[in-house]
Amino acid sequence: MPHKVALTRLKLTDFRNYASASLALDGRHVVLTGDNGAGKTNLMEAVSFLSPGRGLRRAAYGDITRVGAAGGFSIFAELDGMEGVVEIGTGIDASDETTARRLRINGTTAKTVDELTDHLRVLWLTPAMDGLFTGGSSDRRRFLDRLVLSLDPEHARRASDFERAMRSRNKLLDEGRFDPSWLSGIEEQMASLGIAMALARQEMLGLLTRLIEESRETSPFPSASLQLSGFMDGQFSRPSVDLEDEYAATLAANRYRDAGAGRTLEGPHRADLIAHHREKQMEAARCSTGEQKALLVGLVLAHARLVGNLTGHAPVLLLDEIAAHLDEGRRAALFDLIDGLGGQAFMTGTDCQMFAALGERAQFFTVADGRVFE
Repeated sequence: MPHKVALTRLKLTDFRNYASASLALDGRHVVLTGDNGAGKTNLMEAVSFLSPGRGLRRAAYGDITRVGAAGGFSIFAELDGMEGVVEIGTGIDASDETTARRLRINGTTAKTVDELTDHLRVLWLTPAMDGLFTGGSSDRRRFLDRLVLSLDPEHARRASDFERAMRSRNKLLDEGRFDPSWLSGIEEQMASLGIAMALARQEMLGLLTRLIEESRETSPFPSASLQLSGFMDGQFSRPSVDLEDEYAATLAANRYRDAGAGRTLEGPHRADLIAHHREKQMEAARCSTGEQKALLVGLVLAHARLVGNLTGHAPVLLLDEIAAHLDEGRRAALFDLIDGLGGQAFMTGTDCQMFAALGERAQFFTVADGRVFE
């Protein structure tokens, strides 16, 4: 069983609709119930800021500060983490013109928000993700990269560096500056970073696919088969140095085509995640809405188990409206599956009776008008 990472305290100041809020937690799962718009998802979003990035809504920091507040927002959490008990504080200061997010760990300013991954991994599933299989490929790439990031914190840096190099190349091409030595240097950098990104994605899918295959008989949810398409399909069994050389050569050969298009047409930024309903042998995009939801739930929970297996520490799960469209039997099976992961999960819903099967395994809170009551 992986080590349990759990929040024991959460405190918010001027975050969304909360002037202030404080939750004392005891390590069990957390159930937040209340009317729509009461602020349940806002609490989940606050917990998601205990990971790198812009949280589960990907909102601009300036939009998160409570309306009427003048000093930015802050989030404080105390948790039993991957390196023991730790206090984490993050937020923005409105007096800072950069509106950069600040992070302090045990009272010391962190160099980067990536240091959060030393203490916990946070995974989430929200209703906004229900259209993952039918939406644009950019949403699926972002979803996959979050999966990779939970196991490989360097993946975000590689992706950021690739985007920066690609923008530089696009600018040179747009300006008609076809200096071969300059472009070749940028393209070699793009090739190194791009292939590393693609291989990390492939490795994640391979690990996840094997775990899904092993748990098919015991999972109450349909299993997904996953593959990447759109970038060097079927070639990733070859040595990475050969792949880098080939991609760099492709970029060089396509300079004039990319200049005409106004963008780089070949690369990991064009890849797509393709999912199939394994039992029905049907592409997920063609499945019913309910089947797609079940596939996504199964996929996220399988990934949570993978994170626990490979890091030795169960992730913190944020499951927004997770039980809304499940019957009583499947809800009970879902809660047993979540509990079996060995971590702490935050769950929301409008009716606490939907979570009755959790019993004493969870703390129950009512959320109303920017206030939280146990």
